[in-house]
Amino acid sequence: MTVEEPGSVRPGGRTARVREAVLEAAGDLLAEYGFHGLDLGEVARRSGVGKTTVYRRWGTAAGLVADLLGDMAEQSLPRTETGTLLGDLRANAELVRSTLADPRQGALFKAVIAAATTDARTAEALHRFYEVRVAQWAPCVRQAVGRGELPEGTDADEVIRAVSAPLYYRFLTTGAPLDTASAERAASAAALAALAGAYRPA
Repeated sequence: MTVEEPGSVRPGGRTARVREAVLEAAGDLLAEYGFHGLDLGEVARRSGVGKTTVYRRWGTAAGLVADLLGDMAEQSLPRTETGTLLGDLRANAELVRSTLADPRQGALFKAVIAAATTDARTAEALHRFYEVRVAQWAPCVRQAVGRGELPEGTDADEVIRAVSAPLYYRFLTTGAPLDTASAERAASAAALAALAGAYRPA
């Protein structure tokens, strides 16, 4: 018999509504108080779900965060296809920027990233989240290679990471606002570096 990780089942009906309510409450608590303020009893109270159900299904705060990140990856907006590499990377940069600039989402990501530095399970869930997001957008780079916009052998995953990296750095270290100009710079820099062959194997 296969044993599921807590919160990893994807049911429908009432159970799906319970999961949605619990994850929304968990996200609110993370945004307000950080990982250490993510109390499962308070999640149960805010979501209107029985405490026993919450503990039985998710077990720990880390289990709840893992399911929340999985849900966020599934619910994120689909990849935009503009027909050009720069257009696609701009769309990716704007999605990252708008997510981090959102008061609730930005605070939530800060809490999860901070927790991931000390909690191995949260770190694993965060890694999975970004693996999914990169995999969703990497095809735009491979398509650019196919159109002849980029050199053969360009590492698609690395190009997508290069778009997000300066936005996360600005978000986490400077306190400066994430405006559309910062997203444009991130996309343009990644596109130019890729065109120059920076993401081909050495």
